[in-house]
Amino acid sequence: MFVDQKSNLIYNIYLLLLLLINISCNSSFTNIDELDNLENLQVEYTIHGLSNQFPSGDGSGLVTFNVVASNAELYKILVENEVLQSSNGVFQYKFKKFGINNFNVVVSAYRGLQNISKTISLTIWVEPQLVWTDEFNTNGAPDSNKWGYNIGAGGWGNNELQYYTNRPENVIIENGVLKIKLIKENYMGSQYTSARLLSQGKFDFKYGKIEFRAKLPFGGGTWPALWMLGNNIGQVGWPTCGEIDVMEHVGNQLNKIYATLHYPEHYGANGSGNTMMISNATSEFHNYSAEWDAQTIKFYVDNQLFYTFNNSASVPFNQNFFIIMNCAMGGNFGGSVDPNITSANFEIDYVRVYQ
Repeated sequence: MFVDQKSNLIYNIYLLLLLLINISCNSSFTNIDELDNLENLQVEYTIHGLSNQFPSGDGSGLVTFNVVASNAELYKILVENEVLQSSNGVFQYKFKKFGINNFNVVVSAYRGLQNISKTISLTIWVEPQLVWTDEFNTNGAPDSNKWGYNIGAGGWGNNELQYYTNRPENVIIENGVLKIKLIKENYMGSQYTSARLLSQGKFDFKYGKIEFRAKLPFGGGTWPALWMLGNNIGQVGWPTCGEIDVMEHVGNQLNKIYATLHYPEHYGANGSGNTMMISNATSEFHNYSAEWDAQTIKFYVDNQLFYTFNNSASVPFNQNFFIIMNCAMGGNFGGSVDPNITSANFEIDYVRVYQ
């Protein structure tokens, strides 16, 4: 009888220990699950220069984000079609769209396959800052630190009549103005000479505002252009690199200003763009500009908007571009040439880039 009671006591103690262990394990598993749970996403932000006088910031567009969430391993924000990530949840971002604009910023936290997100709305003021310029104030050759040249004939597939040189006869700064001079002459097998300047390898940029102040050449067949090409043209070729034509004009369509974008499936005569009629394009200086960000590319003459292109990740306008200025003669777009034109000047007062 004593042995049986003792055995029963041991058995009961054994059962009690098993129960305690089970409870303890279940409690531990519950605590681990709770520790793994991704929750409580919070966002704080500081708009730099915010004050009663400047309720949308100081114009720098600079905002600091601090994001926290329980048990998060990684944080991301989606802003102006850009995705940024951080392991500590701290981001500093400079908005790019000029003016006072409303922005939706998607903030996310991640742990393994788990993620939580929220969207915050901000009103930010971005004032353009001059980041690069050539005012052409020094007489003589253009600044070699800013400009190189394309040399040759044919217009690289456009069947143009000029031979591009870097001679002072064709390109020179005089009295604060860059002059690209188109000359009717026999040179290296071509009927005309001119110049094509480019900032490739010296300056390029992604997003911002570019502005040219220029007076265009007069005469049938002249084809001046102020434009940009994607910096990766050497790797992917044209039109995959993308082309942004801020201003084109042909003398056979006097005072008609073209703004065009070329990219795969939309190039040559099938480019995306628009035109605007102005007065005195060949006798007065006008401002030709483009405002470019991840959402749109907007084209202006004298600050008058005449074309807006919807930018997206599917087109090649989200990379660095370099600047080109040239004056062609004839060719696929320049058209028929007036044989009485012996010379014409394309004059550029300045080029300015803002970001």
